[in-house]
Amino acid sequence: MGYKEIKVGAVTVGGAFPISVQSMCSVPFSRFKELVFQAKELEETGCDILRVSVPDKESAELFGKLKKELKIPLVADIHFDHRLALAAIDAGADKIRINPGNIGTENIKTVVNKAKEHGIPIRVGVNSGSLEKVVLEKYGAPVPEALAESAKKNVEILEKLDFGDIIVSIKSSDVVSTIKSYRIFDSINSGRYPLHVGVTEAGTLKSGLIKNSVGIGALLLEGIGSTIRYSLSAPPNEEITAAKTLLRALGLRKEGVEIIACPTCGRTTIDVTELADELENKLTGVKKRFKVAVMGCVVNGPGEAAEADIGVTGAAGKYVVFKKENGKTIVVLKDADRKTATDFIINAAKENER
Repeated sequence: MGYKEIKVGAVTVGGAFPISVQSMCSVPFSRFKELVFQAKELEETGCDILRVSVPDKESAELFGKLKKELKIPLVADIHFDHRLALAAIDAGADKIRINPGNIGTENIKTVVNKAKEHGIPIRVGVNSGSLEKVVLEKYGAPVPEALAESAKKNVEILEKLDFGDIIVSIKSSDVVSTIKSYRIFDSINSGRYPLHVGVTEAGTLKSGLIKNSVGIGALLLEGIGSTIRYSLSAPPNEEITAAKTLLRALGLRKEGVEIIACPTCGRTTIDVTELADELENKLTGVKKRFKVAVMGCVVNGPGEAAEADIGVTGAAGKYVVFKKENGKTIVVLKDADRKTATDFIINAAKENER
């Protein structure tokens, strides 16, 4: 993408490195056991970088304990209180997310010095709902120009302190505003700092998936962005699944299982939706690239799924499993029951992992 390379723990954001996927825990530190469970679940689902809110002293004190439970980088999300940022950095944060303009000149200088000491980056996080008063007064509303200007001002605060390990996010709940904001800032940024792309407060699983996919997808297709987060009012692991699916669809990441499934028609005599969901859920943990086709009938099934590694179709309760071998589609199971067919596909995917 041409952006500066920034290290976040063991993950490099920017440059020619793959687009990384992020999420944020929804469980507070006050329910620490639940938080650990959720964080590990996100790690297992494929989260590359994980963020947690650090709103108080108790959270800052437990941050290091959580980090020891994980292998992926852990980011501290800070608002207003610079002392919490300092505590999180000392506890081992791999990055902090902060808005420099909200914590005062002397306080941000102290945070920057601590970040330099520990060699960690700072993410400048600008949201439409938390713009500085002076910027809002200038534009009258959180328009894209206002968001981009706020990001520019916050970056300049860090640059004046000779700090350059910066990642920038500019988010709005409005898709078009988000896209325009990133475009404006990217033209100013000239590829210097990697961008964390997402649509904030996007809504429920159904509406949020669409808003995030449109906003993030449009920007990535323009070459804007180095790391992404789907913001959903849903279990956080849904954010990871959605983000990885988008990256596969755009050809930006190849790993994991991709399910191809027909929309069904009057010829369909098996439950394609249920079967596709079952396979997708059971193959979530597969890391290596593997394409599975679930087709509704024997008329077009094998032909339409010719690019898949393995596929299944059926009629009247019987299933046919086919796969590619030496460039040809061959039948490997015929007249099988559903369990036999699904078990065969799951085993084939896992065998492909080895």
